[in-house]
Amino acid sequence: MSKDFKIVFFGTTNFAVETLSLLKDSFNIKAVITSEDKPAGRGLKIRESAVKIYSKNNKLNTLQPSNLKSDSFINELKLLNCDLFVVVAFRMLPKSVWSIPEFGTINLHASLLPNYRGAAPINWAIINGEIITGVTTFFINENIDTGDIIDQETVEVGVEENAGDLHDKLKNTGANLIIKTVQKIISNDYNLKPQINSSKKISSATKLNKDNCKIDWAADLNSIYNKIRGLSPYPGATSILSNYNQDLKVIIYDSRVEIEKHDFDNGKIITEKKNIKIATNEGFLIPLELKIQGKKRMKISDLINGFKFDVNSRFL
Repeated sequence: MSKDFKIVFFGTTNFAVETLSLLKDSFNIKAVITSEDKPAGRGLKIRESAVKIYSKNNKLNTLQPSNLKSDSFINELKLLNCDLFVVVAFRMLPKSVWSIPEFGTINLHASLLPNYRGAAPINWAIINGEIITGVTTFFINENIDTGDIIDQETVEVGVEENAGDLHDKLKNTGANLIIKTVQKIISNDYNLKPQINSSKKISSATKLNKDNCKIDWAADLNSIYNKIRGLSPYPGATSILSNYNQDLKVIIYDSRVEIEKHDFDNGKIITEKKNIKIATNEGFLIPLELKIQGKKRMKISDLINGFKFDVNSRFL
């Protein structure tokens, strides 16, 4: 570890905080670059990023540029005279920024690149039923998530883990990988691995939206289960509940599966004493925790106590 090695850290979300914490203890953090404060939530209160909150609490030099390409910001970075830039959960940097430091600019990505390039690698790994994923450190270049790989670490994905669980595992694994990577860069002890596209299909991690978060009740049961846990706790797998001539938006956060032959149409709801079952091709999806439009998030057992399902109710 070397407090003489100077780093500028770029990050925004909670995923980046663990990495910043470990770097702070080992190296000289000259500045922390994070997003501008933004209004959020129903009340549109101004909210600071998780990285900014941590940076302020630890009295680190915090910068929130509105324009990464501005001459004033670039000059400010150059005056810091840093050895390396480290990027975790931040937006794309222009070449005028990432080309500044002598040792380059490295990024931490929450997948085993080249698989799952893009905005939501943790979610898509679970949605696609992966049992192994990991983290990658690489040098940034002109394109998103395509630079030469420095190092990788694999992580197992539990069959009951959701995106929040995997996020926390990868956050800690990734932070330790960054420390290991910086040490390798300082000692010039690494072998770069270009991301060469082969004939093998590469999975992508496209941005989540309303369409790809919808549950398709005609899909196979395991795919529905994986989508629910891959989108939990945020943004949540959605569906429409048709009940008493009302169409209500529903978010399902947790579920289990029951393999069983039946003659019900996909999406048909079967009510039981303490739960409901949703018919699918191979059996039933049993929601354990959900949020129905107009109500708070709750366990299915609590919902059934005060919510009535029509005999013809179904998920669309």
